Amino acid sequence: MKCDAKLFAQMYENIYADMYRFALCMMKNRQEAEDVVSEAVTAAYENIGKLRDEGAFRSWIFTILSNICKKRLKKAAKEQEHSGEDVFSRIPLQETDMGLAVDVRKAFFLLEDEEQMIVGLSVFGGYNSQEIGKALKLNPNTVRSKRSRALQKMECVLR
Repeated sequence: MKCDAKLFAQMYENIYADMYRFALCMMKNRQEAEDVVSEAVTAAYENIGKLRDEGAFRSWIFTILSNICKKRLKKAAKEQEHSGEDVFSRIPLQETDMGLAVDVRKAFFLLEDEEQMIVGLSVFGGYNSQEIGKALKLNPNTVRSKRSRALQKMECVLR
């Protein structure tokens, strides 16, 4: 796709808030969320020539963002594993039942990548299956069934 800086900025401006909400959901830290969004935008801008369809921009950049979030979380987990610190201890908890909150987060991170995106966009981002389907190029019915199975997986872990 041929894309100049102005067109890229317009497309990005339309989805920045959604990207930030998703990153915040994944990273659980405002600074890290801002960092991963910036990194994703930079990577997307550098590789915009690889995008064939302008209509796929949203799902394409969310895939980049999701991959960067996962990479950072894995790196942090390895660093904390070596230091003996629990990977979830750095996540600020606001719920009254701290144990349950940690368990829910652990269950979330056990999901497959696509499941995390679907649950994250749905539960934390407030998107419906139609919007998620459009972003991920999935049928809304597929999104609903994948979300349901992912939530069931989380429920099994939490029992």
